[in-house]
Amino acid sequence: MSISNYLEDKLLDTLRNQSFAVTTVYAQLHTGDPGEDGTANVASETTRKSLTWNAASGGSMATSAAASWTSVAATETLTHFSLWDASTSGNCLFAGALSASASVVAGDNFDLDTVTLTLD
Repeated sequence: MSISNYLEDKLLDTLRNQSFAVTTVYAQLHTGDPGEDGTANVASETTRKSLTWNAASGGSMATSAAASWTSVAATETLTHFSLWDASTSGNCLFAGALSASASVVAGDNFDLDTVTLTLD
């Protein structure tokens, strides 16, 4: 998983006592590597889904519930996701690969069961 340029700067700015918070994190699906800014290979299913999180522990944090897309827009293979601070537009926070590619057919449902963020 890669951290976006935007989030790198925001996290560093907290060391200068600059407040930073994200109210809600949204997941977007991709058919290939989204790149560090999350804008490449966006899936036909462009709706971003909000995520809920468990408390961080030991440098990791995982979602507490699946994000679900119902009746996806197109037949394609989903391989990556990106995390954003807004349901549309906004700023990319992270980008990463799914644990396994998922082939979906238009009209299928897709669940992103767990997202785990780990900072080393």
